[in-house]
Amino acid sequence: MRKVNIYFIGTAGSGKTHLVAAFSEWLDFHQIDHVTVNLDPGSENMPYSPDVDVRERFTLEDIMLNYGVGPNGAQILGADLLGAEIDEIKEEIDEYDVPYVLIDTPGQMELFTLRRSSEIVINVLGKDSMAVFLFDPVISKQPDGFVSVTFLMASSIFRLRIPHVPVLSKCDLLGERELERIERWSEPDFLYSELGTGVERDLFHVIREAGLLQKPIPVSAKEGYGMEDIYDRIQEIFYGGEDMNRILY
Repeated sequence: MRKVNIYFIGTAGSGKTHLVAAFSEWLDFHQIDHVTVNLDPGSENMPYSPDVDVRERFTLEDIMLNYGVGPNGAQILGADLLGAEIDEIKEEIDEYDVPYVLIDTPGQMELFTLRRSSEIVINVLGKDSMAVFLFDPVISKQPDGFVSVTFLMASSIFRLRIPHVPVLSKCDLLGERELERIERWSEPDFLYSELGTGVERDLFHVIREAGLLQKPIPVSAKEGYGMEDIYDRIQEIFYGGEDMNRILY
């Protein structure tokens, strides 16, 4: 069976793990088979029980004890160890005959997107892969914050070379007017008018010309909102006849 790997990526605190849990529950409700995979060795108090869990191989505490490093060093080593363990992790995933694999990435986004191990992980698990990229609502409430997160997504696209779907996480924390304003950031003229001068507008031109100004899908793990929209976008990318070499988000 064809497996589609869905990586959940975003800045620390953007709600990746809770979104994985909510999307998994939505798939369960609609009787859509899937498997959940946790690649964060530092996860604690997770809202779901991963079917495949890197913590069964090593945790941050294990790394600190075995390598004599602190928490930050352990996170870096943990990210690199993923590349060494991914063949065995893939064997565990392949035991499940399911069409979708939900992959919870490390809390610190750069540990996954900027290190060589992420390329190894994606190559081993397969190129039928995409990313759900989370826009933190607190950061995205300001135009310069929205542009900054868009650049982070651009960096992830550049490094991982897989389609990215932007979502606005925790939208239940936003008022109606705040949500409408953020959704309008994808309109070039509107966003341009909200920015300051100088470098802000220079960066705006870069993301506009790159085609990265996209309306993020509003989602709420707490309320289960937006899950169908994520699923529909997955279908468009992998089963809608689009050219995978041209899709970046």
